[in-house]
Amino acid sequence: MKKLYIIRHAKSSWKDTTLSDFDRPLNKRGKHNSIFMGEFLASKGVKPDIILSSSAKRAYATAKNIAKTLGYSKQKIHFTTELYEASIATLIELIQSIDNKHKTAFIIGHNPTLNCLLDELVPYNGIENIVTAGVVELELDIDQWEKLSHQSTKLISFEYPKKYLNAQ
Repeated sequence: MKKLYIIRHAKSSWKDTTLSDFDRPLNKRGKHNSIFMGEFLASKGVKPDIILSSSAKRAYATAKNIAKTLGYSKQKIHFTTELYEASIATLIELIQSIDNKHKTAFIIGHNPTLNCLLDELVPYNGIENIVTAGVVELELDIDQWEKLSHQSTKLISFEYPKKYLNAQ
C-alpha cells in the first residue's frame, strides 16, 4: 500500500508584472496557507518519505513551508523543472520512477496538470478544481510505484485552507 498526496502550490503574487510566471513568489495568503496546510498534515500524522516539487518559485516556497512544518529536511526535497507545465505522461512517469522503499510521496505542482492527473487516477472524483494550497490524498493498492494506475487508486480526502479558515 502506498500513499500519494497531490498538492497544488499556494496562492502566488501578481504584484510584480515584470516577473515571468515561473518566478512569481507566494503572496502573504499563500505563505500563511502553505504553513497552515503543513500544520494540518502534521496534525493528521502525515509523514512524507519523498517530496517531489516543481522548481517554480511559488511551488518551491510551498514545498519548503510544508516540509518545515512536517520536520522534513528541505535539502531532501527533489525540485525539478519537469513538474512545471508537465504533461500527464511526465507526471505519471515521475511517480512511477519513485524508489519503492518510499511509501508516502508528495507531488507539489501546478494546475491544470494536477487536476488532469487526479482525473486520470480517479475518474469521476467530484473535484472540479484543486485550489491553491489544496491537498488531495490518494491511497494506492500497490507495492511498487511503477504499477500506478486508476484501477489501484482510491480518493481518500481533499483538504484546502478555506475549509478551515474563515478570513480568506
